[in-house]
Amino acid sequence: MHFVIRRNVWLAGLLALPLLAHATPLEDQWFTVLLDGRKIGAFESKREVKGSQVVTTQALELVLDRAGSHVALGSTETSTETADGQPLAFRSLSRLSGNETIVDGRLRNGAADITTRSSGETRQRRLPWPNGALLPEGQRLAGLRAGLAPGTKYRALSFQPSSLDAAEVVSVVAAPEEVDLPGGRMRLYPVEQTIAFPGAPMKTRAWVDADQTIHKLTMPIMGVELTLLACDHACATAPNQGTDVFERTLMPSPRPLRIEELAGAMRYTLAARDRDAKLALPETDEQRVERRDGAVVVTIRRTAAAHAEAKPDANDYAPNDWLQSKAPEIVRLAQRAVGDARAPRERMQRIEAFVRGFIRTKSLDVGYASALEVARKPEGDCTEHAVLVAALGRALGIATRVVDGLAYAPGFAGKDQVFVPHAWAQAFVDGRWQSFDAALHGFDAGHIALSVGDGDPWRFYSGLDLLGRIELRKAESIAEPIQ
Repeated sequence: MHFVIRRNVWLAGLLALPLLAHATPLEDQWFTVLLDGRKIGAFESKREVKGSQVVTTQALELVLDRAGSHVALGSTETSTETADGQPLAFRSLSRLSGNETIVDGRLRNGAADITTRSSGETRQRRLPWPNGALLPEGQRLAGLRAGLAPGTKYRALSFQPSSLDAAEVVSVVAAPEEVDLPGGRMRLYPVEQTIAFPGAPMKTRAWVDADQTIHKLTMPIMGVELTLLACDHACATAPNQGTDVFERTLMPSPRPLRIEELAGAMRYTLAARDRDAKLALPETDEQRVERRDGAVVVTIRRTAAAHAEAKPDANDYAPNDWLQSKAPEIVRLAQRAVGDARAPRERMQRIEAFVRGFIRTKSLDVGYASALEVARKPEGDCTEHAVLVAALGRALGIATRVVDGLAYAPGFAGKDQVFVPHAWAQAFVDGRWQSFDAALHGFDAGHIALSVGDGDPWRFYSGLDLLGRIELRKAESIAEPIQ
């Protein structure tokens, strides 16, 4: 029913390390990774000069616990640049629960030739390179030029190979302070960074010495703190302690919700625990959002009503690395699911029911699999149901997308009356976006959308960032439809 922390979310912050320049760069650095003070993994950053090129490699290995299950994930990114920081090529290798995705990119004439390999499928395409986007060495040099005078502020456009996105990073240097580290106390310069991910900026803080060598980095994740501490190889690779990240993502309901209420329309009043934080929830044909007195009021109707939401574009029909809708296995499965149904709504209803039964093993151990992986090995939780529903719809020419949010549960993992992290699919049928939830018994007004995407884990960041940082103040049953 719930989804694992997406690997790219963690990488977005952890791989921001090279944004801070080393006057004399260390060739190899190791870090222990802590969540809420408990060790969950290791991170390595390596820089090599090879003739006229600089190669930076960063590797992350984590083990996450969720409701008693262990999910191992890892990612390695390698970037090749000129000595003056001009990007040449990159590679991202991601591993999650045995599934591996490789993205290779090579720059040529202002664009990047991209090759993606996943689930035995290879996809090639050419993407325009964002103007001014930098890889690690270019970012390092930008920080070196800016210096460490307190109050210094500088900007850089950071390209993330794992997501094929660029995000602006604003860095601000603060006055030096004493910092406790495994090797003793050091006087370091704090550098605060704001990474402008769409809809959900991430803020990190790093502590560096006078040579701009990083010794500590922190970032908020789901209301707790993720910390990296520089140490030796033995320290970084010591046994993990483990911590259950899932419990932190549950949102208590102020009261029990009845089945008949959820079958109609509900109005929820949400607020950020941090008063300065801004909640940005999407509006859909089922969900209306408005701001009232510092809170966000979300009205959800089980039956979609077309209004101002954008109609589908070409990307909503097309295959991608996570929704391989043109793969023969997916096409055959889609035809098997719908049988003789011809109307798009009926086809999606049959797909929803089919996927519910097709994924026989309901497991939390998968983490995140693509639609093709699920078709070949039908097991997983809500994310596996969602991506397969979306891919089967696209295979039949129906526009679909994947929604990340929360779903109401009377009881879950020992907790009563909670909203649980969840994912489901939407399809554009009868002139509106309608939800289909194969992991549960269909969509109802107990679903709160936090973000809408194309099935790529990276697109879930804006929703994931809210988990553990929002509270539900009021839940009301309403009679009026969404206008």
